[in-house]
Amino acid sequence: MKITVIGTGYVGLVSGTCLAEVGNDVLCLDLDPAKIKILEDGGIPIFEPGLQEMVRRNVAAGRLHFTTDVEKAAHFGTVQFIAVGTPPDEDGSADMKYVTAAARNIGKYMTDYKVIVDKSTVPVGTADAVKAAVAEELKKRGVDTPFSVVSNPEFLKEGAAIDDFMKPDRIVVGCDDEQAALNMRALYAPFQRNHDRLIVMDVRSAELTKYAANAMLATRISFMNELANLAEKLGADIEQVRKGIGSDPRIGYDFLYAGAGYGGSCFPKDVKALIKTAATDAGIDMKVLNAVEAANDAQKHVLGAKVKARFGGDLAGKHFALWGLAFKANTDDMREATSREVIKDLLDAGATVTAYDPVAIAEAKHCFPNEPRITYADSQSAALDNADALVIVTEWKEFRSPDFNSLKAKLKHPLIFDGRNMYDPKLVRAMGIEYLAIGR
Repeated sequence: MKITVIGTGYVGLVSGTCLAEVGNDVLCLDLDPAKIKILEDGGIPIFEPGLQEMVRRNVAAGRLHFTTDVEKAAHFGTVQFIAVGTPPDEDGSADMKYVTAAARNIGKYMTDYKVIVDKSTVPVGTADAVKAAVAEELKKRGVDTPFSVVSNPEFLKEGAAIDDFMKPDRIVVGCDDEQAALNMRALYAPFQRNHDRLIVMDVRSAELTKYAANAMLATRISFMNELANLAEKLGADIEQVRKGIGSDPRIGYDFLYAGAGYGGSCFPKDVKALIKTAATDAGIDMKVLNAVEAANDAQKHVLGAKVKARFGGDLAGKHFALWGLAFKANTDDMREATSREVIKDLLDAGATVTAYDPVAIAEAKHCFPNEPRITYADSQSAALDNADALVIVTEWKEFRSPDFNSLKAKLKHPLIFDGRNMYDPKLVRAMGIEYLAIGR
């Protein structure tokens, strides 16, 4: 099948590459020439484990191509995936200008039947807007070329996006006509040979499903973080509580880890967008989600508060090692990352920071340009040099089993502030290291 993917970010590049991997002929469009140059030169503009090798393999096989030519892209694929960014607008709603522009470009140049697929995370009603935009462009041209608009939300976790696409839990397809449904079934058949994972529903339900899923997961995280703060005050251990409630099959263990707050490109943006959609389009105040957002905003400052509670509010002259900059492991994404708030809290209190992250240092330098109070180390051990204490923000695997004796010897104060509860408190404290975690 010939497929066009509009946008080469996380969603577009992963989707296009995985579709090429199973034999489709895929053309990825991006209006940023720098991104296309990187891809044509064998690199990728994002960090995602295994993606670069898969891109190179499919380019070499002649199944994956890249372009900045809008007209060529519109002609190429029978299926046209719109996978552009939907950043939060000033009022919290999703900014739809890139989606609408992509739809208009398809309408300007298409000459035969197209299945136009909204792959970006978009508000309820977007398919109607896309349909109207394409129809308007066709009308300007005086043609009546048939097309379908489908909602096919992505459920890709950064750091595990390839596995999520190749071995999906579910494939949600929202469409209003049988021809589009048949095309989508054919497209996804290679990814569900074991059993049917494709769920067909109406378009608006599919659009809401994506927001509902992320909002539910964000709710679990914020709930556990609030419980962790309570457990700490009451002398309980949130890890034991997690095991106790997670063993209930109605609850389960996933997304029950307490920590320093969620970040990234999805949860914060999607919670805000759903709150805004509910208020604007339905006149509903999403009380639970407003609380989820407030709890998460507060949780991002818990680590900084712990540091100031231990060393005093004035941290002038104090220097801290910080492990982990990305919002989660296995990505270089620092959008809404907790590390940004922790670093700001430490700097605002007068401290200096040396940070280490396996892949996100370049991105951090963009987030903190010309900031002399932050330096960056090339290893987790080097970050400890001359530090008063260690602050852990991201749960990278390489942080799981550090040399505690070396760590203790390097730090001026043998002290770890652990924002991800990575270690056994008894073990760490038995080695003579002070250990302050979340809810423990």
